[in-house]
Amino acid sequence: MELTKHTHATVVLSKGEGSLVIDPGAYTPNAADLVADATAVLITHAHPDHFDAGILDAALDAQPALTVYAPGSVAAGLGSHDGRVVTVAAGDTFAAAGFDVAVFGEEHAVIHPDVPVDENVGFLVDDVFHPGDAYLEPGVAVETLLLPTSGPWVSMRGAVDYVRAVKPAAAVQIHDLMLSDAGKGSTEQFLKNLTGVGLTTLQLGESVTL
Repeated sequence: MELTKHTHATVVLSKGEGSLVIDPGAYTPNAADLVADATAVLITHAHPDHFDAGILDAALDAQPALTVYAPGSVAAGLGSHDGRVVTVAAGDTFAAAGFDVAVFGEEHAVIHPDVPVDENVGFLVDDVFHPGDAYLEPGVAVETLLLPTSGPWVSMRGAVDYVRAVKPAAAVQIHDLMLSDAGKGSTEQFLKNLTGVGLTTLQLGESVTL
């Protein structure tokens, strides 16, 4: 499997001829191009940095083979598109773009008590876990954890405890748009020292074979 990092939380996983995009949101300038090359899209939640309804609507109209998997709050806004928008929830499993996918979790991390908590799911794609915007613990083996490292709900303490709980073999930094290069480096150092798990920082468009 090849993992390619794009802006913020957007990740592309490819294996053979299959290409799967996770969270091609409005913060990702090339989101439309990534979706155009995909056979499946996974959306963790409705926030615009993870989900762009206009891009997905247009892609579903133009690409008859494209399927989008998303929680109900996202799927309802897209419509059925002949059954190619699939509502998912914790406990669901399915195959997409040549990958085995399992769904976990229900809620976005708390930002502040005054901010409503939105629906959020995480996806385990083969053995790679994207938690969306939450420190979701899937309770199963995770080879590679995609770790959110910036945002109004993220904390270093929370991230360290999360990595210790999930116990991945490796982690890749995502949801990192709000961090400078120095901030990303500092996060790598803290996570490695406090968890023993290496945190990889990929440049935009950079790929790694897992």
